[in-house]
Amino acid sequence: MLDKIKISRALLSVYDKTGLLDFARELHNRQIEIISTGGTAQFLQENGIPVIPVADITHFPEILGGRVKTLHPHIHGAILARREDEAQMQQLAGLNITPIDLVAVNLYPFEKTVAQSGCTLAGALENIDIGGPCMIRAAAKNFPGVAVLTSPLQYGELLQELSSHDGCTTRSSRGRWARMAFQLTSRYDQAIQSYLSEEKPADAFPETVSIHLSKVQDLRYGENPHQSAAFYAEVGGMPFGQQIHGKELSYNNILDIHSACGLASEFSEPACVIVKHNNPCGVAIGDDPAQAYEKALATDTASAFGGIVALNRPFTQEALAHRLGENFLEVIIAPDFSEGVLAVLRGKKNVRLIRWPHFQIIPKTLDVRKVSGGFLLQTVDVEPGEAVTYRTVSKRKLSPEEEKGVQFAWKIAKWVKSNAIIFTAVDRTLGIGAGQMSRVDSSRMAAMKAKNAGLDLTGSVAASDAFFPFRDGLDVLAESGATAVIEPGGSVRDEEVIAAADEHGIGLVFTGVRHFRH
Repeated sequence: MLDKIKISRALLSVYDKTGLLDFARELHNRQIEIISTGGTAQFLQENGIPVIPVADITHFPEILGGRVKTLHPHIHGAILARREDEAQMQQLAGLNITPIDLVAVNLYPFEKTVAQSGCTLAGALENIDIGGPCMIRAAAKNFPGVAVLTSPLQYGELLQELSSHDGCTTRSSRGRWARMAFQLTSRYDQAIQSYLSEEKPADAFPETVSIHLSKVQDLRYGENPHQSAAFYAEVGGMPFGQQIHGKELSYNNILDIHSACGLASEFSEPACVIVKHNNPCGVAIGDDPAQAYEKALATDTASAFGGIVALNRPFTQEALAHRLGENFLEVIIAPDFSEGVLAVLRGKKNVRLIRWPHFQIIPKTLDVRKVSGGFLLQTVDVEPGEAVTYRTVSKRKLSPEEEKGVQFAWKIAKWVKSNAIIFTAVDRTLGIGAGQMSRVDSSRMAAMKAKNAGLDLTGSVAASDAFFPFRDGLDVLAESGATAVIEPGGSVRDEEVIAAADEHGIGLVFTGVRHFRH
């Protein structure tokens, strides 16, 4: 198999013409013959660079408004012929086909087109490139003899190869460019498939599922220092947010940011969420972010150390910035930061600041989790703001204040690890029990956390992410001071639990929706 291949003939056909003129001029200066198509050929000719139109090679005009121009044996034969196969090269010569050694192609901007408001199906279909992917795949398949470039960022690499290797490309570089080419066409096809699935909703769980990811960055390490990790973005995924200060994010930081922002986006009021180890340790709403932070912090000042703070309003209060600076925090997220706030927080060199203008992280796609031997896929839990049916099942009805309290608590329950029990007031958390193997233990933990924080649970409300399998958990909540409890219901012992609520004289609300979070 050949290592170095001399570049004598190149085919250039690009939508994005960034850097094209200088690149083509350098190819021409190296006596490399250039074949080109449509707008690319016109652009080069207008700038004084000689090109051979594709129609002169195929002896057939471009047709259907440019839909068909390179799909021809004189193009694909010139790309696909194996250079080390004497019979194939003789066949090319007999057909008067000259090999093409370099293919530089980039594609119609399908993803950018469909992301624009007002994009129609007709407009989307016109931006599905056909000839480009065919040429890219042909050249990538034949990388032992052909170089394929799919981005203007690669032009300099190619020219450096030619300078370093007497006008030749090396097999290692051609192989690397081929891998990148197949990554591009795979992502391109996935973007089209995703768009067309939205046009006509498909089965939520088709027979096969393709997941295409683009590497964003390497991470310092994984969940633990001995594990390596990286962050990848899904095709068409919601932007993660912009880091504007601090050391690089870790694997755990990103998990915590997801949870913090997801919970903060549940509230229309100014809200603050403090997360530690992927669990909220304090949540509150207030008149402004500063008030919300103080309420949230009071839930569990110890756990907030080294935590993540998410605000769902622009961070403009310099006094709050100084207040946050008093505690060690890993990350602070807000839709925006004022210059005064940044001046304060940048004095903390290690804290990461994340600007997240849209502040919406719930994906429309499936939730995916890796397990041994495969993946588990599920639809995402209900999105923020979705209607919930509240059904009072106890004899005592809830006061308006209690109704607001259980609705507040229910939003939080969705983001606490199971088994989840939350004590709240109408505007703040008071005690959180998470991740215990039994619901009654989570109930006791939530009450203990409140007691440790010096918070009185008398007149509080409580939420449970799933039904009580026995009455003991509800007994703990009532005995701790809760006057109303919200839970999904659905247990075979619901009547026993309802009877317990009536015995304690508290209000009990069923939602019919469970929020396990494993």
